[in-house]
Amino acid sequence: MTIGPVWRRSNKLRLPDSAHPERIGRSANAAASESASAVPAIKMTTAPANACLLEVGRELGPTAEQNPTIIALGSPKGGTGKSTTAMLLTVALLKLGHKVGSVDLDGQQATMSQYLANRGALIGEIGEPLEMPRHFRIRTSLRTSRDLGEQEEKRRLQEALHGLADCTYVVIDTPGNDCHVARLGCIGADTVITPLNDSLLDINVLARIDPRKRVVLGPSEYSRMIWQENDRRVACGRRPIDWVVIRNRQGYVQSRNTQEVSCLLQQLAHRVGFRLAEGLSERVVFRELFLNGLTLLDLPSEKVHDRHGRGLESARREVDNLLRAVGVPRRSQTLGQVC
Repeated sequence: MTIGPVWRRSNKLRLPDSAHPERIGRSANAAASESASAVPAIKMTTAPANACLLEVGRELGPTAEQNPTIIALGSPKGGTGKSTTAMLLTVALLKLGHKVGSVDLDGQQATMSQYLANRGALIGEIGEPLEMPRHFRIRTSLRTSRDLGEQEEKRRLQEALHGLADCTYVVIDTPGNDCHVARLGCIGADTVITPLNDSLLDINVLARIDPRKRVVLGPSEYSRMIWQENDRRVACGRRPIDWVVIRNRQGYVQSRNTQEVSCLLQQLAHRVGFRLAEGLSERVVFRELFLNGLTLLDLPSEKVHDRHGRGLESARREVDNLLRAVGVPRRSQTLGQVC
């Protein structure tokens, strides 16, 4: 049994008329008929797997005996809000009473590690406790041999996950590029969250697209990587990766670009095999709190109506919805009530 579909070059996935305002005047039935015929079914077949990565996934992947649920923030593109989302998820899980570990695989940028360092420094200054995860930073190997370097990175990640085995959740932040250590973090996860900016440019993370004709030509290498890992898991009798794509930094005004992105992602979700969820809006509060290592979840309840007004309350709901989207069990209290 296989999971990963393979696009043929003749199978063109086109945007329906709803994405083009100038065509909305046509009848709905005609538009729906044309849209359905333009999206052919994609046959399932076995894709050749990267033997090295599959072996790594066999060693890093969660088993029935392992307790933590591993959530990886993964995307080969930077600037999509992976680290911000990872930090918000980590703090949210901590505030809900879970034992949480975190792993920063971006050894050079290390945004999540710096965030937690700022948070630790603030704890020392104010003398009041703040929730902190058990954190590991995995630095990129400096070995000149590629094979030895990859083995060293794999060993470091294995040691980190072993040290977090008693946690309920482990949140992994990966680099914003396609590298060995980024793939390690994704293929060993139960859930992979891929944040995208609300732009047609970011669709290339999921599929190859003709920017002029708005035609999807085939799956991206990143999509193939997840398919291959899922094929291996299903063959071993294990659950595949729960892949969730979220749309970050959405604008408040609906534009033609937003309509095209929304329509295309809905079609790709079924064809590529991911779940689509709403992400985080663009908010100044995220940038303001970084230097102190805080999140909007750390602010007192009275601040909701003081400095940030209704925006903070809305942002908390976005985080709460994200937790539900990735399968965190609901409790009697929402994050707004806990905070």
